[in-house]
Amino acid sequence: MIADEATLAQLMRQSQGGDKRAYTVLLDEAANWLSRYYSRRVPPHQQDDLVQEVLMAVHNKRDTWDASRAFLPWLAAIARYRWVDHLRKVYRTEADQLEDWDAPEESSEEAVLARLSLERLFVKLPEKQAEVIEMVKIEGLSIKEASAKSGQSESLVKVNIHRGLKKLGTLIEKAE
Repeated sequence: MIADEATLAQLMRQSQGGDKRAYTVLLDEAANWLSRYYSRRVPPHQQDDLVQEVLMAVHNKRDTWDASRAFLPWLAAIARYRWVDHLRKVYRTEADQLEDWDAPEESSEEAVLARLSLERLFVKLPEKQAEVIEMVKIEGLSIKEASAKSGQSESLVKVNIHRGLKKLGTLIEKAE
């Protein structure tokens, strides 16, 4: 039997009134509807768990259903929220399973070469620009800290960083 909205709503009203037989039929029909709902959304081996989770939520929240409103949208909302929670859990688990060896190993040789390349490029910049770029972009100082350390105003630090990075970009493009 595939129950329609009116039948499901009637069964829910009777269930809220304490009719155990109506409640059993309601849960069976809801399980059928949920199985069809999830058949297009999750792999078959995960459907039963989701259906059971939703049925538990329906059981726990059955007192919150308003008899003046439709039953299926209420059930669908619960099913949708459980589905989204399920997706979050699945994707979080997959991300957690990534092993450390999946990440590329950092080589000290590469770091040294990168530093040498930067120093060669910084030589081509005005000293004040290179100084504040290194402080802010490499050492991680704030604009305020770089200003205090270099003796430049905060706005001049920002301007020097902007101009220096722009010139570095031009130098790199020419090198390619």
